[in-house]
Amino acid sequence: MTENESTPPTDLLVQEGDIAGDYLERLLDIADVDGDIDMDVEGSRAVVAIVGDGLDALVGPNGQTLEALQELTRLAVVQQTGIRSRLMLDIGGFRARRKVELTEIGSRAAHRALEDGTPVKLAPMTPFERKVVHDAVAAVEGVHSESEGVEPERRVVVLPGA
Repeated sequence: MTENESTPPTDLLVQEGDIAGDYLERLLDIADVDGDIDMDVEGSRAVVAIVGDGLDALVGPNGQTLEALQELTRLAVVQQTGIRSRLMLDIGGFRARRKVELTEIGSRAAHRALEDGTPVKLAPMTPFERKVVHDAVAAVEGVHSESEGVEPERRVVVLPGA
């Protein structure tokens, strides 16, 4: 697979970000919530963030509302482009903070699996959260990770051995 086949062109990712930004601005207006929209391209995905104060209601408990808004935003992008979107949405820095926490969780689980020589099962996580944990585990030599289960109970298991 060539890079062009696996990575969307940057102009398409910028277009996704623009569509998502417009959609989210309309949503913020309807909800009468103040927030600024930041757009970026990171790797092979558009990243859109709503920044500001008082955005907790848009994040929801454990990021559930954020996940729903991300899916709605992806649907808005697909509706206009006809192409499946991997857009990532962050609100009030929730994902950025969560990424730091999950990296630590993955690293601790990897070291525990190494020390004990037994698998470590983590709590169910969203796909975003599992990806962060898998990346953290991959940075520790002598362990590997797998996902098991079915959504919404899918979880990471950290196993000793490479």
